[in-house]
Parts: sequence; structure tokens; C-alpha cells
Amino acid sequence: MTNIQFLKMHGLGNDFVIIDNRKHMLNLSTSQIRGLSNRKRGIGCDQLITMETSKTNADIKMRIYNSDGSEVGACGNAARCIGRLMMDEKKNTQVQIEAMDRVLLATRSNELISVNMGQAAIDWREIPLSQKMDTISLDINEGILKNPVAVNIGNPHMVFFVKNINEIDLGSIGPKLEHHSFFPKKANIEIAQIISSEKIRVRVWERGAGITEACGSGACAVLVAAVRRNLSDRRAEIELDGGALEIEWQRDNCVSMTGPTEINFSGSFSL
Repeated sequence: MTNIQFLKMHGLGNDFVIIDNRKHMLNLSTSQIRGLSNRKRGIGCDQLITMETSKTNADIKMRIYNSDGSEVGACGNAARCIGRLMMDEKKNTQVQIEAMDRVLLATRSNELISVNMGQAAIDWREIPLSQKMDTISLDINEGILKNPVAVNIGNPHMVFFVKNINEIDLGSIGPKLEHHSFFPKKANIEIAQIISSEKIRVRVWERGAGITEACGSGACAVLVAAVRRNLSDRRAEIELDGGALEIEWQRDNCVSMTGPTEINFSGSFSL
């Protein structure tokens, strides 16, 4: 029986079980990831994260698994948590994190951690969508939700703008939209309400995880979508259920996000 050490962290309530795989590689099965992520029978988390030695010039490689066991390419809040751990370890104020298809730069200013999430993709082939269409207004209608914006920030997003975010039953609509036929790799769903040109209220349904208190890549996708619709400045506060992130869509097309991280506890489990 193997005893595995882990760390529990969160960014605005978006919580993670983090396993350091650099010395002893642990290959978890889909069912094991589901079990560890289960909030009643396991440790409980939105995503399970493994830290691995990078084969590039990055300081660390991060792998991200949703609570359903599926591997995904991006998680901004997890990147901020891993960035904090690596900066603590290396005693510096910036590190590079290798994700599935990009290298992310994480920096620290006081107690806040920022991550450059890379470039936003808005072409239908990059989302990806199942057919050619204008990504600024998709022909999707679900109740009062209509014509979302599609964005890829390392993973695909479908962003709806509404007048009152509290009118949306995200728990029932989220699963339907996640599996929409336009999105062959499924989609993260964001419901956004414009408060001002500098503040947007957002709720999130994450593919493979369900409703989460916060989603970093989702917050980035919302800002990109809002700017494309002329609803927001290029820098704004994105208020999620778990707290607020500062997001900026930079002129080089890269999107940065800044916010707090917290360490919950450490422990071990046996397999």
C-alpha cells in the first residue's frame, strides 16, 4: 500500500488536490481521480493537479484533471496556486509553468498571484467549433440565454450576457450547454452580467466539474467576450461566486489574471 502526500489549495473557492509527482511518478486512473475528488467519499476538489518535472525550460509542468477524471489544458486558478508554491520553493517572484499546450508566466506582487494565460483564440477552428460560424454570436438559444460568444483560453468557453444573473438556473442549463453539438470537445459555460465597463458579475459551469465558485480561464473568457461585444474596458474586475479576479486583455492578445490563493491543509492518502 502506497502512502501519497498531497496539498489542498484554493483560489476563490475553486479548490484543488495537488500532488507533487517530481520524485515518484504516480499514475492515477480515471476512477481513482474521481474517488479522490469526491466530496463525500474522498478528499474533495474541483480539480486534481499533478506537479511534474518539465522537459522544457519551464520551472514546473502542471497537469490538470477535472473531478470526472478527464484531463484538460487550462485552469487559471490552479496555475496561480502552482505558481505560488514554486515561487515559495525557489524564493523568487516569477516562475514559468508548462501546461498542456502553452507555457504560463506566474508572478507575485505582495500576496496576490498573477498568471499570463497566453493568447485568447477567437477563430471557430481554434475554439474548436464543429462548423464555420461567427464566434461573436453563436446561433444557440436555451430559454432566456441567447447568442453566446465563443472563446478559447486553453479550453473552450461559451459566454452568455444577461440582464439579471440570478434568473438563470445554471444547475439545469449547464449540463445541456456543456455538451452542445457545436462544441466537439464540450464547453465551459459562463453567465455574465455587466455591472459597469470595469466590473462584470459571473457564474460558471465547468465542463467535467459542474458549478464552481470560481474559474480563472472562465473569467478571462468573459472579459474577452465583453470587449468583443463593446461591453467592457480591456481591464476589469470579474466578480465570481467565490470572490473577484482582476483580468486584463492585453494589446498583444495575451490575457492576464490576478487574485489571491490559499493553502487549506496537507495530508496523505493510501492506494
